[in-house]
Amino acid sequence: MNVAQRFAQHALGTRFADIPDNAVAQAKTFILDSVGVGIAGSSVEGADRLLRVAAGWGDRREAQIWGRSDRLSAPAATFLNAWQMHNQEFDCLHEPAVVHAMASVLPAVLAAAEQRGGVTGRDLIVAVAVGVDIAAGLGLAARAGFRFFRPATAGGFGAVAAAGRILGLDADTMAAAFAWQLSQVSGTMQAHREGSPILPVQVGFNARAAMQSCEFARLGFAPATEVFEGPFGYLTLFEGEWDLTPVLRDLGRVWRIAEFSHKPFPAGRATHGGIEGVMALRERHGFTAADVSAIRVSAPSLIVRLVGRPVLRNPSASYARLCLGYAVAKVLQHGALDLAHFRGDALADPTTYQMAELVSLETNDNPDPNALAPQSVIVQLRDGRELGWHCETMLASPDRKLGRQDQMAKFSRCLDCSAEPITKQTGDRLIAVVDRLEEIADVTTVISLMAGAGGESED
Repeated sequence: MNVAQRFAQHALGTRFADIPDNAVAQAKTFILDSVGVGIAGSSVEGADRLLRVAAGWGDRREAQIWGRSDRLSAPAATFLNAWQMHNQEFDCLHEPAVVHAMASVLPAVLAAAEQRGGVTGRDLIVAVAVGVDIAAGLGLAARAGFRFFRPATAGGFGAVAAAGRILGLDADTMAAAFAWQLSQVSGTMQAHREGSPILPVQVGFNARAAMQSCEFARLGFAPATEVFEGPFGYLTLFEGEWDLTPVLRDLGRVWRIAEFSHKPFPAGRATHGGIEGVMALRERHGFTAADVSAIRVSAPSLIVRLVGRPVLRNPSASYARLCLGYAVAKVLQHGALDLAHFRGDALADPTTYQMAELVSLETNDNPDPNALAPQSVIVQLRDGRELGWHCETMLASPDRKLGRQDQMAKFSRCLDCSAEPITKQTGDRLIAVVDRLEEIADVTTVISLMAGAGGESED
């Protein structure tokens, strides 16, 4: 078998009974988290303009836009919902792979479910699990640093696997869909480097392409076969150095959804060590922002590359979310980091800029180009004291899981940011339905609640 055939076999051959209880539980946890984050993304600046553009891609009303009453064609809805999920840097991820797979996989799966109809909660869980396996697996195969925006590029292939399963593709057609996706895959790191709001749009492009790839694959065109491993295949062109052997060996044995991390703070994951360190030291020692003379963060090279950017006096929200100095400064000011700190006047607050100037970031001796940890934070106080913090594992990663109370607080805050109001009662019903997702006969129950419509039944 070539790799596309092997991935298709995994995507289509997996049964709900094959997935261990822990992975099922984690799938439900991250489905709920992703739904909340995607709903919150519906009110980000630019959402109305993107909605108008996406609405012009066809007059079919097949799939729901999260946090809104609007419905669009399945590819268009997938595009917009994927953008909403990643546009605040608040979505979950597989850290070793550095892939925000759910941002592509879940919008595609839910749009496909609405297209097909009659998709059960178990169907949804399995589709998410296999899609995440493939997206994260492609990231895990990489042996070099980023050149392309992996959450978008690898995420799109995971979306093909997940949506293709829901849409009933057979193995040959699924392999062909991967070939069609290779022809459409896109997204460089230039948008990340510049802090451009186009960065999350790239996730949307690849998620929409996944829906189109599943449709094109039915046409019977002769596809490329060495989609991933060929001399001009995905891994060679987009990752350069790679080894897929351990990933293929672990398919069906290791479930990547169980290895996911939450994002407890609404900023790039690479900022989270600095944020947590300052919060922990402040809680432990009781200093105020006025007491601080300098903050030094030491982290792997990937952290410096992703968020070690200069502080701007009036940054865009996209730039600020990927700027360690900005994020740490907001924590110094407010004791926490909130979605509101990346909206409106908060972005131009001169006090934030002054505090951000106190923050510096340096590379530690970890040689792994994809590592997020270990990280250390030193807070120097004006009285001469130096306070230190260190972590080997990031907060909300599998070995330091985010507690249920914190998960629910994050979900509630996200619903507060919906473009169209979603009541607490609807939010509570949504939590209850996802908690027993494996019992749900039709996932449109979940989708109706995501639109704030309330839903007609819970079965």
